[in-house]
Amino acid sequence: MSKLHLFTAAAALLGVCGCAEQPRTASGPLPLPMTQTASTDWTVAVQPDGSLGGSDDDADTATLEDRARAVLGGKPMRGTLPDNELSQDLLFKFLLSEIAAQRGDLQFAAQGYLDMARKTRDPRLAKRATEIAAYGRLQAQALEAARLWLELDKDNPQARQTLAALLVSSNKLSEAKPLLEALITADGNVANGFMQLNSMLAKHPDRNAVLVITKELAKGYPQLPEAHFAVAQAAFSAGKYDEASAEIKQALTIKPDWEIGALFNAQVLQQRESTAKAIEYLQRFLSSYPKAREVRASYARLLINNKQLKEARGEYQLLLEDQPANADIVVTIGLLSLQLNEFATAETWLKRGLELKYRDPDSLRFYLGQACEEGKRYDEAMKYYAAVQGGDQFVPAQARYAFLLGRQNKLAEAREYLQNVRTSSDEQRALLIQAEAQLLREAKDYQQSYDLLNQALEKQPENVDLLYDSAMAAEKLDRIDVVEANLRKLIALKPDHAQAYNALGYTLADRTDRLNEAKGYIDKALKLLPDDPFILDSMGWVLYRLGDYKGALDYLQRAYSLRADPEIAAHVGEVLWVRGQQQEAEKVWRDASKESPDNELLQATIKRYLR
Repeated sequence: MSKLHLFTAAAALLGVCGCAEQPRTASGPLPLPMTQTASTDWTVAVQPDGSLGGSDDDADTATLEDRARAVLGGKPMRGTLPDNELSQDLLFKFLLSEIAAQRGDLQFAAQGYLDMARKTRDPRLAKRATEIAAYGRLQAQALEAARLWLELDKDNPQARQTLAALLVSSNKLSEAKPLLEALITADGNVANGFMQLNSMLAKHPDRNAVLVITKELAKGYPQLPEAHFAVAQAAFSAGKYDEASAEIKQALTIKPDWEIGALFNAQVLQQRESTAKAIEYLQRFLSSYPKAREVRASYARLLINNKQLKEARGEYQLLLEDQPANADIVVTIGLLSLQLNEFATAETWLKRGLELKYRDPDSLRFYLGQACEEGKRYDEAMKYYAAVQGGDQFVPAQARYAFLLGRQNKLAEAREYLQNVRTSSDEQRALLIQAEAQLLREAKDYQQSYDLLNQALEKQPENVDLLYDSAMAAEKLDRIDVVEANLRKLIALKPDHAQAYNALGYTLADRTDRLNEAKGYIDKALKLLPDDPFILDSMGWVLYRLGDYKGALDYLQRAYSLRADPEIAAHVGEVLWVRGQQQEAEKVWRDASKESPDNELLQATIKRYLR
């Protein structure tokens, strides 16, 4: 049978249409990734991406028949392979199996390769059968093929690891145990073997069973910290935090300066007790081992998560002493300074980040614009915003540029600028429309702001940001019906939108007598974002409307301590006034007026009580 006739016969059986030239494909065979550690014993074999043969150039020109000859005729780099003649029958079965894989019939393809592997005793075919079956989640076939693969290639660590992983995922831990023992000791580095053990067992659904076998494997290594670490990991995954804590402490007793162990101990403490306990532990560890760089980086991140920004910045500055040209650390210090409202310091560090060629310079330009804007250097801020050419901060930068034009009483120019910004998606266009609507709102053109947002909503009726902003614009026009309708629709689309619950609750508390209903919405918002100053302000306001002045003041003062916003100040002052603390109320209003002399709510509140 000629080559042409051989391929045509195989193709006809699978319903492949076309002529003999059709097997020439740029896409190659079905990608069937199997492991992360591909170490082949032959010159031309199944590649990690599942392709057959050699280079990418070959993939464009080789026929399936050429690939079969490459796999079955390749010379081993070490060891020996069975001396099989590439018969027409074997070539036919190879082509049939490979085309089946391309057509998606993975069971047929895997079985074909498995049959060929049994007949030829060629480990390469057993490996391919294993890959195809595992990719198709054909567990029984994958196990059978992997067993044969390891039988034919006993010293291949990839074959052993693959079979062990399949046995674990099939809940055959007792059969997997000797393979796992062999993997742990395979390269003579038992410590490294135990460090890899948890990832090998990660897919097993029975965490308690994994803990049992891990303890059995570790039993013979009582003085090996990595063995205790593996048990600690397995216990942690099983939710047995006391046992995890005991094991990782044992590991650290053996190897007290071990950074990986310290980091895992902090993770256990955070889960078992609290973030504060994890922070305390890492602080103690660093006092003993101040050069532990990874621990210090994790300690700094925990401090940020715990809102200890100044302390976190200090840790990053210590890290910078060892890595003065590390742009990531430099930028982190700059951003923390920005969050601490230390704008001049932030500017210095962010500029340094640009000098060090930080990977996202557009973000740095945006944050530099913010620092200049907060320092009331508006011309410099606009230059930075205008220099942002792409990335996540592109649209926000254009919006800020327009807002600064608006502050110069150039409303028409600012709107035209926003309308001419080139966007790449509906989401970006919606953000620019929101910015334009905000410009109109600040100019007190509430009707035009509302109309603009409504026009955008007609094109994107389920855009949650447009729904929210439209509701806020409607509130300015006393369209409480629209406020409620839009926010209810938003909540239906996104039930975890804390600000929507808050806005609905605050509007009902401020503009209606439905106070208990309002409190219910604000309660939901607080559960989602318990430390948000504006939600705390809303809760204080609804309690004030309900007559609970003491409870109201507690919430409002907490909100004001988190954010000195003029509208929160208006509420704090009003509650203080009605409680008979007029001097304190006047001080709050006076201080807030210095920073925000044009805030409508603040000035209206002051007018009601002082004039």
